[in-house]
Amino acid sequence: MSNQNLILIEHLCTHFEVEQSFFKSLENIGLIQITAVNEAHFVPEENLTEIEKMLRLHQDLEVNPEGIDVIFNLLKKIEDLQRELIIAKNKLNIYE
Repeated sequence: MSNQNLILIEHLCTHFEVEQSFFKSLENIGLIQITAVNEAHFVPEENLTEIEKMLRLHQDLEVNPEGIDVIFNLLKKIEDLQRELIIAKNKLNIYE
């Protein structure tokens, strides 16, 4: 992973007005992966959309990191169930 695909956590903290400890909490839960390079901490740019969702949940709805984890797990289960439903409907359409 090259450095150009990484975003400095300090920049995110400044931009979104959040403490670095918030990102550490997200990492401890397993929601994000933090990469250390020369004592600076980064997150992959490809995760920025999800990180922004997490920050909105935290700031706008005052959801703590554990709550964010629950929400993201439930959203993933919903997506999985929707995918299974589409597959089942497609199989059913074959027999109609």
